[in-house]
Amino acid sequence: RRQQLASPVSQTLGVLVVVFIVLYGGTMILSKSPGSLEPAKFLVYLATFLQVMQPIKALSDSFSTIHTGIAAGVRVLDLIDTKQEFQDKENALELTDFKETFSFKDVHFNYGDKEVLNNINFTINKGEKVALVGPSGGGKSTLMDLIPRFYDPKSGVILIDNQDLRDVSADSLRSLMGTVNQESILFNDTIFNNIAFAKPDATDEEVIAAAKIANAHDFIINTEESYNTNIGDRGNKLSGGQKQRICIARAVLANPPIMLLDEATSALDTESEKLVQDALNRLMENRTSIIIAHRLSTIQHADKILVIDKGQIIEFGTHSELLQKNGLYRKLIDMQSFAD
Repeated sequence: RRQQLASPVSQTLGVLVVVFIVLYGGTMILSKSPGSLEPAKFLVYLATFLQVMQPIKALSDSFSTIHTGIAAGVRVLDLIDTKQEFQDKENALELTDFKETFSFKDVHFNYGDKEVLNNINFTINKGEKVALVGPSGGGKSTLMDLIPRFYDPKSGVILIDNQDLRDVSADSLRSLMGTVNQESILFNDTIFNNIAFAKPDATDEEVIAAAKIANAHDFIINTEESYNTNIGDRGNKLSGGQKQRICIARAVLANPPIMLLDEATSALDTESEKLVQDALNRLMENRTSIIIAHRLSTIQHADKILVIDKGQIIEFGTHSELLQKNGLYRKLIDMQSFAD
């Protein structure tokens, strides 16, 4: 806060000093005493003073900039020095494909002393679409983060094709997964390069085909330079729906066997949501998908729905099965229907 005040304070003091000099000098010029100041000398003095003030002000501003830079540098160094939550074991297994099942067995997870997940048990078969639903803060995103092994569970085991995730290399595990999140991760580059980030050697035909599947091709060709249009920092030249479709096209191009979708449509307007949801449905075809749902209407055809509340799976089944149970899922459905 002090650094933010430095520049306006220095400017205010400079103005006050100039006002004081003008008033005092004017008084001396107008006085009839023998020691009165000549106007020409006063103007020379005032001009000299103003010239000296500029480097002094620049020096004051530079201190604020230096302090800001030091603070940013400290944060970057802290990030560089951050140790990984885990290290791959020696001779860790390199995965090349997802063949059968992905399972959670008696999984518990804590953030410090706070228990976030408690006794999580479920199995995802290859090709299934599994939705995670429940109140905010229930543990859905944490559970999703355990799948690509961003963290290890406190206890229990997570298995891919009956292999403990702790026994496989993290890079090979993540190479089998694609993600589309609520926040679009884009770079200050062309649309083509943002899509091809998933596959740097992709041909023009492959990128265009991926964009068409993602409902992105039509808006891309109407941009200033089509696929060569620069989208700005973090894609700020695009709308939210357009950014999401670029990310979906990237995932289509990567063609992973497992897709992780974390509330990908929650921040979009109705028209954009429809286009993005249609693209997501195409993306999930013939692919194992785990979805954190914002609108429950989008996951009614999921093979399995896990209702998570306070870190526990409290309901499990298909859409129709959960409606018949008349539990939390039914309550969430009714609340959204009423809101709509």
